[in-house]
Amino acid sequence: MSDHPVLHVKGRVLVGPDDVRDELWVVGGRISYDRPAGARDIRTVEGWALPGLVDAHCHVGLDAHGPVPADVSEKQALTDRDAGTLLLRDAGSPSDTRWTDDRDDLPKIIRAGRHIARTRRYIRNYAHEIEPEDLVAYVAREARRGDGWVKLVGDWIDRGTGDLSACWPRDAVEAAIAEAHRLGARVTAHCFAEDSLRDLVEAGIDCVEHATGLTEDTVPLFAERGVAIVPTLVNIATFPRLADGGEAKYPLWSAHIRRLHERRYDTVRAAYDAGIPVYVGTDAGGSLAHGLVAAEVAELVTAGIPPVEALSATTWGARRWLGRPGLDEGAPADLVVYVGDPRDDVRVLADPRRVVLSGRIVG
Repeated sequence: MSDHPVLHVKGRVLVGPDDVRDELWVVGGRISYDRPAGARDIRTVEGWALPGLVDAHCHVGLDAHGPVPADVSEKQALTDRDAGTLLLRDAGSPSDTRWTDDRDDLPKIIRAGRHIARTRRYIRNYAHEIEPEDLVAYVAREARRGDGWVKLVGDWIDRGTGDLSACWPRDAVEAAIAEAHRLGARVTAHCFAEDSLRDLVEAGIDCVEHATGLTEDTVPLFAERGVAIVPTLVNIATFPRLADGGEAKYPLWSAHIRRLHERRYDTVRAAYDAGIPVYVGTDAGGSLAHGLVAAEVAELVTAGIPPVEALSATTWGARRWLGRPGLDEGAPADLVVYVGDPRDDVRVLADPRRVVLSGRIVG
């Protein structure tokens, strides 16, 4: 560890929303709140420091057409890093990105394996496409392949009805989620519409992505069971364009996703007000660019979530939920420094002054 520089971060260190300290030190790539004895060649960084930001829903190794080469995956990860996003929960990818674990200049990734979808009910080249009788086996496979998460596709357009509908029968998801939990993995699911939510939550799911279909009937159920949501509002913003493109062939689907888009902010605020845990995710890597975490935090504030809570959804709270440390004594030094206080204006997140990853200044 001797090749790591000694850094002195001073100004305001936001260890938590109300735990603000004057300085920290980075020694051997790790955080310390004690000045190191005899340290030389100290580099000073000044400003408002936060734990490295979290994107709890992105896809490294994926684009709109499917898996991408390693050099493209690297560019995706570097784009996130330079935006201050140093912890990624990869919510499904067909690419093997384990090689990034050996790179201390790239964000840390928590993988959910590959998407598991119903046959012909998801984006081509993305998912394992299977039938319900195989769901338990594939969930077990991806639980072993991932980093403590499995990703289901809970709903998608049914070409027979021309609208969004649930992909899995209740007994299949009950058995699959039980198997994931037996193997120590949590389960999340892509869900745009309303009718898959109750079965998934009552079956024991841990998180729902997008969750645009939440209603006054299911919000209390999520809150009671402690099921988190990752709204991906920067992705939901694309719904009108998608609706326009699909209207001629699937008018019911187009009208449905327009309604979901129109009420998106009310849905997120209702979830937050009910006590449902809300976390920041962008859905980058499919058709969206990486590096959009600051925009997603701003969207949560627009939806009515208080700025400090929206900030926590990509920092302290998100890291705690994912089981990763923040600015704790002895933790890996993954932090971002800003000119101003992001608790006062989350737009500060769009312009990091310095990015420190694994104890080194990388941006």
